[in-house]
Order: sequence, then structure tokens, then C-alpha cells
Amino acid sequence: MELLDRFAAGDLEAFEELFRQFQKAIYGWILRIVRNPAAAEDLTMETFLRMYRARARFDPQGNFGAWVRRIATNLALDHLRRARREVELPSTMPAAPEADPVLPHQLREQVSRAFAQLPAKLRVAATLALIEDRPYEEIAEALGISLGAVKSRVFRAVRKLRARLERLGIRP
Repeated sequence: MELLDRFAAGDLEAFEELFRQFQKAIYGWILRIVRNPAAAEDLTMETFLRMYRARARFDPQGNFGAWVRRIATNLALDHLRRARREVELPSTMPAAPEADPVLPHQLREQVSRAFAQLPAKLRVAATLALIEDRPYEEIAEALGISLGAVKSRVFRAVRKLRARLERLGIRP
């Protein structure tokens, strides 16, 4: 029996082998989405736990990598939806921006905050497409949506991000 057949049949050694083969890739995938190493570690373990529990539903003839990435993506999206959005506001707001060497750092922080305020579905698609430069086809497969939906989410994310940054006085 090959590895995926053994896994689907409940073979613990096959599961352990798949865990060793895919652990780093799944951790990296989740980290790209949640941007938090500790959360990515927890979500990676949860991904493999759910993968093991759902092994009877896995088709050994199917694409194992895509299947496990889909589980990981769903967990990461759930995590992002539950995560509290914390935005720190300075105690005093400057009247006008000044030429300051700290300005590029502040600009990056403002862009990061605006990006973090995007809805989770848009943020994940935009992160994978624009920051991680993943192919749209791979994103569609991982999110379980059509290629057109990925393009739409990335477009909407860019539009919302641009509007937020313009409200902050930042011309993208």
C-alpha cells in the first residue's frame, strides 16, 4: 500500500511520515497568512490534528498537498476572524507631517495597520497575491474559491486599502 492509502486507512506511521514531509511547508503557508509565528505554530498543529481526524474523507488519488493547505487556510482564516483588531493611537496627533527621519517607519506602520483592518478574506487573498507573490491558481485552490473570486478579492482589497490610506493623507 502506498503512503496516502495507508494514511487514509488510519495507519499512524503513514500519518507521522506525512507530518514530517509537510510540517515546514504548512507552517510557512500559515505564517504567510497570519503573520504571527506563535499562532502559526499552534495552527500548524491544529491543521495536522484535523487532517488526521478527517483522514477517512481524504481520497488517496487526490492532491494531498492541496487538501492539507485547504485545511490550514481555513484554520488561519478562522484565526484572523477571531483575532482582536488593536490599533494604537498616539496620545497627541501632530498638526501636520514634518520632514522627519522616522517618517518612513511611521508610514510603514500606517500601511500595516490599514492592511490589518481589511476583512480577513480580502487580507488573506491580498497577502498571498501581493506580498507572498503566490500564483492566483494556488490561492484559489487553497481558499477553495474560483480564480475569478481570487482576482476580485485582491482587487477589492487594493481598492479598500487605497481608500484607507487616502483618508490618512497617504497617496498610494
